[in-house]
Amino acid sequence: MKVVAVTSCSSGVAHTYMASEALKIVAKKHDIEISVETQGFAGIENELSDEDIEEAVCVILTNDMKIIDESRFEGKKVIRMNTSDVIKKADSIMKKIKITFK
Repeated sequence: MKVVAVTSCSSGVAHTYMASEALKIVAKKHDIEISVETQGFAGIENELSDEDIEEAVCVILTNDMKIIDESRFEGKKVIRMNTSDVIKKADSIMKKIKITFK
């Protein structure tokens, strides 16, 4: 199972990367493959490929800031949360994804 995510916060620094790391750590714990693009102070890093997006069962987008080029995810199931919730609830997010997209 593969999931993709884009994290971005208002300052584009700490929470962007904290959310990214939380998702990666918890995805590994639940045996879910994840690719995370960050959009922050340094611009776009680890940009998701078309193949990553196509293979994903769903997309996690943080909603603290407007995500650049969001149209890439048309037709995909999208989960929107703020970065703080992603950091705090990464485990429950992955559990729900695993159950929903068996």
